[in-house]
Amino acid sequence: MKTTFLKFTMIILAVVSFISCKDVKENQTVEINTPEEVKQNEKNLPDVADQAFLDGMTSKVWQNYLEIKMALANDDAGTVKDVAREMAKSFSAERVAMKEIAQKMADTDDVEVQRNLFAQFTEKAGPMFEDALSAGTIYQKFCPMAFNNQGAYWYAAVEEVSNPYFGEKMPNCGAVSKTIKK
Repeated sequence: MKTTFLKFTMIILAVVSFISCKDVKENQTVEINTPEEVKQNEKNLPDVADQAFLDGMTSKVWQNYLEIKMALANDDAGTVKDVAREMAKSFSAERVAMKEIAQKMADTDDVEVQRNLFAQFTEKAGPMFEDALSAGTIYQKFCPMAFNNQGAYWYAAVEEVSNPYFGEKMPNCGAVSKTIKK
């Protein structure tokens, strides 16, 4: 009787194991992206920031700045609004002008207005980024064709050009004008 019970239990366990393994195999999927899909996904990622700053506020603003730059390069006014709103919360009392510009970026849906505000923000934030950098490299870039050939600067964490002022129209317009290392 014991051996019959033991055999019966072993058969039940084997069947349950087989069914369980079969369900796991059926639910497994592998996603294979085409080169175009991989390239599109890379465009939506912010620059990889390996920089360090002397204070937490500048570090947070830098991260937000990179996200806004990438959103502008991708013509994504909604993301600019969201990130600019978060950025505005980061500023200390002595950075009122930058906070106001960030808030204006958060208050508009017009990507061209956001680009103009981003250029104004860059003029004010650039020296802060350069002075507070304690490790790593940041790149100041310049696009001579921005704003009807008046030109505009921006900062980035990588050397590759991804123009926030022209977005999809001219993504590679511009060049590194200054490399800041600490």
